[in-house]
Parts: sequence; C-alpha cells; structure tokens
Amino acid sequence: MTHSLSDRLEDLRAETRGCAEWVHLNNAGASLMPDPVVEAVQGHLDLEVSTGGYEAEALRQGAIEAAYGSVARLLGCAPQNVAMMEHATAAFVAALSSVPFEPGDRILTTRHDYVSNQIQYLSLARRFGVEVVRAPDAADGGVDAGAMADLARRLRPRLVAMTHIPTNSGLVQDVAILGQECRELGLTFLVDGCQSVGQMPIDVEALGCDFFSATSRKFLRGPRGAGFLYVSDRLLDSGVEPLFPDLRGAEWIEADLYQPDPTARRFESWEFFHGLVLGTGAAADYALGLGLDAIRERAWDLAASLRVRLDRIPGVRVLDRGSTLCAIVTCWVEGREPEEMVELLRGRGINASAVDLASGVIDFAEKGVTGALRISPHYYNTEEELETLAGTLEEMLPWTTRQPGVSGGGEGSPDLPSHPSDRSAE
Repeated sequence: MTHSLSDRLEDLRAETRGCAEWVHLNNAGASLMPDPVVEAVQGHLDLEVSTGGYEAEALRQGAIEAAYGSVARLLGCAPQNVAMMEHATAAFVAALSSVPFEPGDRILTTRHDYVSNQIQYLSLARRFGVEVVRAPDAADGGVDAGAMADLARRLRPRLVAMTHIPTNSGLVQDVAILGQECRELGLTFLVDGCQSVGQMPIDVEALGCDFFSATSRKFLRGPRGAGFLYVSDRLLDSGVEPLFPDLRGAEWIEADLYQPDPTARRFESWEFFHGLVLGTGAAADYALGLGLDAIRERAWDLAASLRVRLDRIPGVRVLDRGSTLCAIVTCWVEGREPEEMVELLRGRGINASAVDLASGVIDFAEKGVTGALRISPHYYNTEEELETLAGTLEEMLPWTTRQPGVSGGGEGSPDLPSHPSDRSAE
C-alpha cells in the first residue's frame, strides 16, 4: 500500500548528513547516502583495519550473504540470480560478453540507450560484424514499443537491449512490452536499470528481462563503486557465462576443464571491497523499508513540480518528453553551457549535473541543444529546495543571457549569496 513519506521527511533528512550543507539535486549522478549505508561501509572498513581484509570477509560472511538477499528482494528474484559487481558498466559488459555474437547477428536497441552502451554496441559491430538496429521513437518521445516488438519478431536479433530510464532525459521507457515479446520469441533481453532502481518498484519477472544491470550510487542511495547484475534462471540453466570468468566465477577442475558457478556469481570477479556489498545491501533494505511505491510517488511528484517551476522562467527550456516522466528533469538555459551552470549552482550550495552532447547525440540533436542541465530530486528533498533552485536560476538569467563580451558583476547583476565551498568567494 502506498504511503506518504512527507510525515517522515524530518527524520529522513536527519539521517542524510549532506542535507545540512547542500541542496542536493544530483541523485541521478550519486545520491547522498543515509546513515545506515555509511555505517555499513565504514564498519566493514574498520573491521578490515583491525583484522585484515580476508579475515573481515570471513567474519561478516553471514551479513554479506544477507546483502544478496536484500538486493534479490529489491528486484523480485532469488539470491542465486544476483551477482555483485564493481559498477553498472561492469555488470552490463559482463552480460554483453556472454552473448556468442557472430558476423551478421543483430542487436536491437533504442535511440535512447546509455552512451556507454551505444559505444559498446558499435565496438561489437566493428569487431564482429554485428549490425546495430535502433527502433524508432513514438510521437510523444521514447521508443515506440510496438514498433520495437515488431522488429524483434521480424529480425530475430541475437540480443535485444534497452535502457529503462535514459541518463539524458526524464522519460521512462516501456520495458515490459519488449520483455513479453522476447520471452515468446526466446530472445535474450538485456535491460540497463541504472537510473530506475531505487526510484521506482522493479520486478524483473514482470519486466521479462534475462539480464538487469544497475548501480548502487544513484537513486538507490548506496555507495559509489558498487553495482549488481540480475541473471534469469533461463539463462543460468542454458549455461550462459561471461567471456572471461575468473576463480570467483568458475572452478578449475582439470588441466583443460573448468566448471562455472551454478548461480549468477559466475559473472563476479574475485577482487572487490565487501564493505560496498554490505553498503548496497543496506541501501536496498533502506529503500524496501520506505516502500518503492511511496518513493516513486514522492520523487516523481517533486520532479513534476520542478518542471512547472522551470517552465515559468524565461530563458529556461524543459527538454523532457515522453508519456511517463520520472525524477530526472533536464533543461536548457539560454546563454550558458550546462557544465558552466553546474559550477555556478555549486557555488551557491546547489548540486546538479551536466549531460553533454556525447551522452545523447541523437536525442540532443533533435532537440537542438548541445547538452542539458540535469536536476534530479529524490524523496528526501523538499519543495523549498526546489524553490531555492528555481529562484537562483531566475536570478542568474539577467547576466547569463548578456550579449557576448559583457561580463557579469556590473550594474544590474544580481548579488547572489555564495556557498562556503565556493573558492571564488574567498
């Protein structure tokens, strides 16, 4: 049952230490971690300091196994289907490496897939002669799921790959329609859930995916340097494995024979910091305790409220398109490049991020911009913080849109307060 998080906001912010210093609206980049996550990571590091790395792992083996269970509950699967990874890209690449591509095979994807994924598809095309096919967009933005399903039926690609929520816009793509089609056709379906996990409910069974890659640091509010990969029972039973397993994912049983781990851990590597695994488990528990429906409701409502505020500011253009929009808000500010706006906002104690042209070549070209200012609120943010951001942008506009050659700071320029971290104010 969905419940409001508004009445818990004070406690949630008290458990998020960074709220005292910053207006943090960069949750699509890396969220502020809550205290239970920080304590899980720091506690394990302290244990390694006092006992040694291998010994700390052995002492916390029960808690480490429990972290797999927590992530499994987050995804709606069993612990055996979860591999802990160094980050989302490592998870995505491990999944890609398991597909036995041959010349002439096709990868069916979207025009909005994450930039690193697009580069990896093109690398496969260059090295193995794979054809990359991008499904067309719907009129209201995002992939045309029906057209993509039709392409899957006609082309029978070796792999169907799709980013659930693109990094460069607020749209949520319809994954489940493709998952159902891929299951009926027996096609391997890889979903990049890097931006969706932690801001909305995820059920990998309902999505119909074979792989689901994600990170810990974004809306899940876990530590940076950690991620995970879901692998379906269908693929595990078929013997799918990464191209380069190591002694973590496989056992060397004879001189010329190895045996992959029977679970998704065949995709893992031996070396990673188990404190990050514990932190990821703590982040999953924290989100589950709050309720993913409630998280989605509050975070998406804040984003919708922000879009209304930005639409009222002359010189600011909201770029998000799609029938379903999430907690990522992208906009273009006339007269300033996004990277410049990020630095200006950071000097006022507001965290946002910039998405450059390379992150959305197709999308940004159609929108006629060279990038976007990306603002991503989460459930622990407040309406007052959104108003602070909007007010700061509005105050900046008179001098961000000056004619070339006219510097700020003169008559008519707003006297904006500086954040303590702004070195230019010293």
